[in-house]
Amino acid sequence: MYQAPLRELRFVLDELLGTQSLAGLRGLEDYSPELAEQVLGEAGRFAQNVLDPLNQSGDREGAHWTPEGVKTAKGFKAAYEQYVEGGWPALGANPEFGGQAVPNVLSSAVRELMASSNLAFKLGPMLTIGAVEALDLCGSPEQKQRYLPKMVSGELITAIAMTEPGAGSDLQGVRTTARRDGNSYVVNGAKTYITNGQNADLIIVVAKTEPELGARGTSLILVEGDAAGFKRGRNLDKVGQHSADTSELFFEDVRVPMTNCLGEENRGFVYLMSQLPQERLTIAISAQACAQRAFDEAVTFTKDRSAFGKKVFEFQNTKFTLADLKTQLQVGWAHLDWALSRHLKGELTTAEASAAKLWHTEMQARVIDAALQLHGGAGFMNEYMVARLWCDARVTRIYGGTSEIMKEVISRSI
Repeated sequence: MYQAPLRELRFVLDELLGTQSLAGLRGLEDYSPELAEQVLGEAGRFAQNVLDPLNQSGDREGAHWTPEGVKTAKGFKAAYEQYVEGGWPALGANPEFGGQAVPNVLSSAVRELMASSNLAFKLGPMLTIGAVEALDLCGSPEQKQRYLPKMVSGELITAIAMTEPGAGSDLQGVRTTARRDGNSYVVNGAKTYITNGQNADLIIVVAKTEPELGARGTSLILVEGDAAGFKRGRNLDKVGQHSADTSELFFEDVRVPMTNCLGEENRGFVYLMSQLPQERLTIAISAQACAQRAFDEAVTFTKDRSAFGKKVFEFQNTKFTLADLKTQLQVGWAHLDWALSRHLKGELTTAEASAAKLWHTEMQARVIDAALQLHGGAGFMNEYMVARLWCDARVTRIYGGTSEIMKEVISRSI
């Protein structure tokens, strides 16, 4: 069974923490090699024993691990319950709300581990982690007390509803409105491609509170899943990442109190933009981990498989292909080292984070495609991990901003 890339993760951590300029930075205060060993070791066991079987048993079935071995159960819920029981939702959260306050850099490494074993599983919980960070950043004291403890404990699942049928990366095109009516907002509109949409207990809705201001009239409105007028549409049938539910959401005269505005009214665009560097760096981290996984799978397969009287690994084409992939991966690990250090110092710009997402997701595509090719016909079979990676990873060049949008952002900084 696959062992997630702990060695590479520890290398990045040690390199970061060996940089004297990082000493005392937020997210590194409580770091120690022993802490990293304990957290990464446990995360590796969870990835190997729970998330890997979730792929192997089919991504429409859940899985959980017991000392007696892997047991599968219908539904994604079983694996999520194991995730909650392990305390992973609370990893980097504020202890005031039940979090463990594990350093940010270590939380990033755990994300890599989760992604390398099951990209689809990792996506859902990471959105709730993003929502925790959003509430911690700009939520009112009342909002934090009401929602954060349940989010941190895993009891409350969150979705972030931004994309619409006619608006993806362009916030100017958002048509969902939150109209003031007395002490309430009345929310109307439709969202699509919303991860966690079927299961979310709390939805952060991107809506126009002053449409005439365009993107500058955008606010973030908290809507609970049982609100009158809120309806869940189809669970959309995707090419990959089947175990991450992706849904349509509809809001028809949904009335919520004005205290449900997250942060200041009409500041939603600013809040979303402030989160972009971390969001795009997180996607880059996941892409690197998945590319590493595909490479490791290809090495194992070509050393086991024989053709024309020798191992496939021994052919020059195989060795040269793997040498090229290894070089790209080494460049990727070094770049993550640099980007994480910039992020921890608060210096990673949106353009730099966009470049990280662009390069790592495009590199991931090259590595996974080459790894699948080295598997031959087996690579096209879902029973092999490389096929699942090929399907699941394709969307990373789309969500969080397409590669084309990343190039537009980067070009503006030149």
